[in-house]
Amino acid sequence: MNRDINSIMPVRPLPAASIESRMPAARESKRDFQNVLHHELASCQELKFSAHAEKRLKERKITLDREDLSRIDQAVKQAEAKGARESLIIYNDLAFITSVKNKTVVTALDGSSLTNNVFTNIDSAVIVR
Repeated sequence: MNRDINSIMPVRPLPAASIESRMPAARESKRDFQNVLHHELASCQELKFSAHAEKRLKERKITLDREDLSRIDQAVKQAEAKGARESLIIYNDLAFITSVKNKTVVTALDGSSLTNNVFTNIDSAVIVR
């Protein structure tokens, strides 16, 4: 191994033409990154349903339209603003246990399933009218 400092080639700047030729690719890459980031942020902000919650919705024949989902999402955002982590959302005659941090409905109950139930491991409740 040659340890002579003089054997190291000096670093030279790239010619201006090669830098300019790479600029459009860098801008395109930046736009692609921005598109991916925007899409990921948008998907993180949407209310999701766990597989368990989807199963319970089907079993109990609970259907939710866009307005219902919007109101439940708003309730989750209210809970998040107050620092909640796991919240019970009561909406009409339905109840949803949600992971506020993950913006995910963990399970869903209808009116007949609500009687004589104890809800544990929640730190908040939001009643939506």
